[in-house]
Amino acid sequence: MSVKCAFLFPGQGSQAIGMGKDFFENSDIAKEMVKSASDRTGIDFENLLFEENNNLSQTEFTQPAILLVGAIAHRLFTDAIDIKPTITMGHSLGEFSALVATGALDAIDAVELVNLRGKLMAEACSKQEVGMMVSLGLQDEVVEQICQEQRDAGLQVWAVNYNSDGQIVIAGIKKDLESLVAVLKDAKAKRAMLLNMSVASHCPLLQSATKPLVVKLEEMIKDEFIAPVVSNVTAKKYSSKAEALELLPEQLVSPVKYKHSIANIDDEVDCYIEFGHGNVLKGLNRKATKKPHFNVSDMASLQATIEAIKAL
Repeated sequence: MSVKCAFLFPGQGSQAIGMGKDFFENSDIAKEMVKSASDRTGIDFENLLFEENNNLSQTEFTQPAILLVGAIAHRLFTDAIDIKPTITMGHSLGEFSALVATGALDAIDAVELVNLRGKLMAEACSKQEVGMMVSLGLQDEVVEQICQEQRDAGLQVWAVNYNSDGQIVIAGIKKDLESLVAVLKDAKAKRAMLLNMSVASHCPLLQSATKPLVVKLEEMIKDEFIAPVVSNVTAKKYSSKAEALELLPEQLVSPVKYKHSIANIDDEVDCYIEFGHGNVLKGLNRKATKKPHFNVSDMASLQATIEAIKAL
């Protein structure tokens, strides 16, 4: 097809009990992928995804669960319609899903890979109480300056997710984040709220996780990109194994430049398709683009998106 689509994949925070269940109940391919992922990792994904449990909020389980559901959604979509992405992109963890969509990473390999990534991140944060918080209503420069002033005073806080204009996520030591709430509100933030996160993503506290991740990346990443991936680190496209090996470990300790990435690719695409549970990225994109945004999160939205793309 001639439609130029950007394939998008969400990161942590998009998870929910029951995600992917409609795919699982109505698709043999989905059942096979869930079984293969369970066999590979030893995680009971049927239980993790569909039954009430406490594991889904723990990063070593959250990451493979989100990736698996997104990979199933992508597989069912591309099996049903002859289309290739013009660009692929993910938010944080979603960059690994984007690599699956571009052919540089096998889906089940990716489940194993991000399970390891989650374990490494949890281990890096295990010796101190860390967290993340969202700031709403302040310009990037204001939040960056506040974080720098706090670091100069001995606190450990960093601006790490540039999601949309006026929405920045901050990571660091939890008690330092708690003290930051009042500072942000004094600066006229509309909201400053701690998030339910057990790790401090995309900041220097994860430095110890980078080297072990490289080993697995070297083993699993292929030099077979059917489309470029947008790096969270640079907000620019890459399309080789060598670049992936450099950028993905750096991604652990560098801010996610999501809004910059959308701005950089918007002129190159006709629409965005978000794969996985919900439509978190649609909300972020609302301020950044006027291009159509579709999502594939269950069988109904799969069919709706196929029809919408055919109509473009």
